[in-house]
Order: sequence, then structure tokens, then C-alpha cells
Amino acid sequence: MLLLALVLPAQHKREFRGAWIQCVNGQFKGMGTEAMKKTLTYQLNELQKDGCNAIIFQVRPECDALYESNIEPWSYYLTGEQGAKPYPYWDPLAWMVNECHKRGMELHAWINPYRAKTKTAHSNARNHVIVQHPEWTFQYDGLTLLNPALQACRDYICDVVRDIVTRYDVDGLHIDDYFYPYPVAGVQIPDAAQFRANNNGISDRGDWRRYNVNLFIEQLYRTVHDAKPWVKVGVSPFGIYRNQKSDPNGSRTNGLQNYDDLYADVLLWDAKGWMDYCVPQIYWEIGNRAADYDELIHWWSKHITNSDLYIGEDVERTVKYPDPKDPNCHQLGAKMSLHQQLPRVKGTVLWYAKAAVDNVGNYGTTLRNVYWRTPALQPVMEQIDKKAPKKVRKLKHFNFDGQHVLMWLPPKGKDWKDEATRYAVYRFDKGEPETLDGAHLKAVTANPFYEVPTTEQLPCVYVVTALDRLQNESKPAKARVK
Repeated sequence: MLLLALVLPAQHKREFRGAWIQCVNGQFKGMGTEAMKKTLTYQLNELQKDGCNAIIFQVRPECDALYESNIEPWSYYLTGEQGAKPYPYWDPLAWMVNECHKRGMELHAWINPYRAKTKTAHSNARNHVIVQHPEWTFQYDGLTLLNPALQACRDYICDVVRDIVTRYDVDGLHIDDYFYPYPVAGVQIPDAAQFRANNNGISDRGDWRRYNVNLFIEQLYRTVHDAKPWVKVGVSPFGIYRNQKSDPNGSRTNGLQNYDDLYADVLLWDAKGWMDYCVPQIYWEIGNRAADYDELIHWWSKHITNSDLYIGEDVERTVKYPDPKDPNCHQLGAKMSLHQQLPRVKGTVLWYAKAAVDNVGNYGTTLRNVYWRTPALQPVMEQIDKKAPKKVRKLKHFNFDGQHVLMWLPPKGKDWKDEATRYAVYRFDKGEPETLDGAHLKAVTANPFYEVPTTEQLPCVYVVTALDRLQNESKPAKARVK
């Protein structure tokens, strides 16, 4: 099916445009350093062309690391042997931070907090938490999980998070939808003894489990912001909070529930300010009988009121199903139309990155030519910081044998709240009103220079603004290119 766009939609100046790059599917396992760098370089280049401005990179799949750690072993999903260093040596997280930043993208480190081992058969390294502290774990349907009821586990996970945030220049810390395990019929979570022994005065075991997860989420949020206040904390919950049959305020759906089945009280976290952004995984199609995408995007838009709301999109499912109003098209256009209609929706995260890179159903091409055809800044997060940096200094235009280059000096800043880390570059035809909107944004760059494309028609006017770590924007500086 093809998606036909007769009228190009308006471009948001600020929009989170993310993509999840996962490792737990084994796409990098044993690939080797140079092959993995080549694969990731290609993916980042294609995603940048598609308009992405943020990468959510899985760095801790099962209490092992795709980065150098003194706490946890090297990941099985990197080398194929847990604890084995990559050869030739490299640090994938450090490399990804650098590669994303030089493309003007954010890098969010994605961890799975509780999962210690999947059903995949492999041995654990001697310094893995399963080996060091088996008493912290429990088994469930072939999985090994850190026990959410234990303060020792919460402290351990937050130690890992503090280590990541302190040593790496990440823009966000991201956790996914795995809290208590997804339920399997007839299999009970083995925590009855702990509940009886230490239930904190809570009589209902479901409430007790939610209490345990709530303690972790609050501690995680404070850990990140105590280490680096500008690092965003993001949570990507399962797409249904509660069904109406369980709660009159729930969605008109009939499926697994965050609150009742995973013990994740996402709305409480939003109300308490324990997450900076929320990415519900609304992976279904418009018209799904059990979980209609249209119903769910409206529900989340209504109920997430403090955190930024981004929508987790399933690329393959979107292009698999026809538009309800036009069977000749798939559903990307209809879903993007819903995004445009809901002001609370401030972004999108693609599941998964490789599907967009592979251009399944022309998805990637449509993003770069229609919906994300111009760059976008990140949404502001005034709850963290709203002070803009000073304007760039000494912006000048140079002509080097026909190659036009804009160069400038960073503004002076004292700390993270007013230091420039990136710059926005806008272009205007001569005499055109200089409105700093999304239609005129040409680039977001970490460099203090910009090479004017040789295809640009001259004369024109360029405007450059400074962006701090949270992309608060300075006053403009202007240069005419003749």
C-alpha cells in the first residue's frame, strides 16, 4: 500500500522524533566492532535523513552492559559471551553519544531495570548479579528477575543508573515496560512469603507490588536529577493503563493493563513528577477491536498532564493495515493526522529503528519527504529549566571559492543552564519575514559553523540561535549571504 499526501502538513518547530535501537533481539551479537560501527553509522545516517532528532539506545538488556562498567559485565548481546570485552576494544555507549551529538541528535540510554536473564540459554559472568546475589532474584516462567520488593535491588539499579549518567554525556535515561513480569496463565509470582513478612501495612498484594515499583521510580528519578539535573527521565509503558471494565476512567479497550497486571501506576508517576516524558507503546492499528489506536491516543492525551507525551509507534503494524477511510493507503497518514490534532502529543518514538531504516512500506521515505521534512528542536522542559542562553557572538559569512560558510563564537555561559551545546540555523529569502518557525529551520548542529548548501538560491538571510542542554533558545543573530 502507498501513502499519498496531497497537502504537505505544517512542520512543528519543536517535536521529539525518536527511534528505539534495541540489542536484545540479537542484531549485534558477535558482530564485531567494525561491523557494528558500520551498521550503526548507516542506521544513524538514515534516521537523520528521516528527520529523527533522538535515539533511544539499549545499553543494559539483562543486567549486563553495552558500555564499560565496573558494576556489571559486558553484555552477552554485544560479544556473544557475557563478560567478554569487545575486540578490537570500544565502548558502544560512548561512541553512540558522540555520533548522535555530532548529528544534532540526543542520545537516551535505555535500560531494562529488573530483567536479569531471559530464556536465552547462556552462562553468566562471575560478576553478574545472578551469581553475586542470587537472593535478590526470583524465577518466573524461565526468566530471572531482580525482586522489586527489595530495597537492595532498588539501590543496585540506581547505582548502575548513577554510573551511566555520571560518566556519559547522555541526554536522557529511559526505561521500558518491564516492571513485574508480564503474566503467564497459571504461573504465580513467588513473593507470598515476602508479602507476609514485610508488606508495609498494605493488605492487598497488588497494591503492595505497585508500592514497590513506585518506590523505585521515585528513587530512580531523584538519582538521575541529583547526578545531572538536565538529563531527562523517560518511561515507556505498555499501551493500556486500565480498561473501563476495571476502572470507569480507563480506556474503552480489552487487554493487558499496566496497573493491574504489571503493577505500574503510570498516572501516579505523572502526577508526582517522577518522569519527564512518557512514551506509551500504542502499537495497535486504528480500528483494532481490543485496543483501538484512536481510542488510546486520545486517552493518553487526556490523562498525561505533567510529563511530556510522546507516542510509541509500531512501524510494521502501521504499514500493514489500511487507512480506515482509504484502503489504498496504509495508516501512517491517519495516525500522523491524530498527532497533529492533539496538542498534548509532543512527539513520536519509532519501534523499531531498523524497520524505519529498511523503509518498510515506504515509512522512512514518507517521514523525510512529508512529516519530518525539516529539522525540529526538542520540546522545552520548563520544569527542569526555562532560562535561555545568550545569543551567539560574531556571526559572519565567508566565501571560500564559492563555498559559503557561516561561522560564529559560542555565547559565554557559567553553567549548564546557560551554556550552548547546539545551534539552530534558519534560512529566509531576501525580504521574507524572519519568523523562527519550523518551516524555516534548516539545521540543528553541535558545530559553531554551517556550510550553506550549494543548491541554495542567493541572496538570502540566515539566522542562528544558541540552544542549551534542554534546547531553550537564545535571541537570534543574523547574517546576509550574497
